[in-house]
Amino acid sequence: MPPRRVLPGPAGIIAGGTGRVAGIIEGVPARWEYLVERHTVLSVVAGSRAFGLATSASDTDLRGVYVAPAEAFWRFDKPPTHLDGPRPEQFSWEVERFCALALAGNPTALEALHSPLVERRTPVGAELLALAPAFLSRRVYRTFGDHARSQFRRAEKRRGRGVEPRPKQLVHQLRLLLTASALLETGTLDIDVSHHRDRLLAVRRQETGWDEVCRWSESLVERLDRAAARTSLPDAPDTARVEDWLASVRRRSLDHAEEAAP
Repeated sequence: MPPRRVLPGPAGIIAGGTGRVAGIIEGVPARWEYLVERHTVLSVVAGSRAFGLATSASDTDLRGVYVAPAEAFWRFDKPPTHLDGPRPEQFSWEVERFCALALAGNPTALEALHSPLVERRTPVGAELLALAPAFLSRRVYRTFGDHARSQFRRAEKRRGRGVEPRPKQLVHQLRLLLTASALLETGTLDIDVSHHRDRLLAVRRQETGWDEVCRWSESLVERLDRAAARTSLPDAPDTARVEDWLASVRRRSLDHAEEAAP
């Protein structure tokens, strides 16, 4: 797994964000805000900064995992499976939802788990990071690759109707193909694509013609297919290992609630 850097606190990474007014909470009901603020076990920088594609105009995207305390499940109004905010460009999952997505090969969840830029990591968060290999499987061939291919087909159809595809979306699809190919080839998920930075940013700046973008995409699809045929990744992730860990997290949360009871 690529080395991770633990970043300074929130004030050190928000520079360059969207500039939303401090204290304004968008998307987080006040009663659930505490889940992100007090129960986050893992918080990372995602997006272009983690991919090695950031520019001076890039936002700072934050992704996190929180563990809702046991007592939060004892009422009819259950804790949410995910939350936006309260910080700018921040999105967090409850740990069970995050594990389900990552086991299914969801690119966003897996990329968050493998970000080299770690902002916050509790002991439970460190356990989750150590568990990262258990989530990887051949499913990424479908979840990364099929998504990218379908998006390129849609872009071609839109272009045939005179609607030019969005450069940022094209970069996203190319990056997914690059990342998935390398993952299937090596068995390791490295989301840093800075070695392709110049070429990808040229696509984003619309300096690369459509035909060249298509040729690059087609060559990456061929590479992806070859990698899938030879990969050492298992057919399915280690669901039992992840489930055992999740159960241990829930038990510890319950034990904590019982200890705190009067």
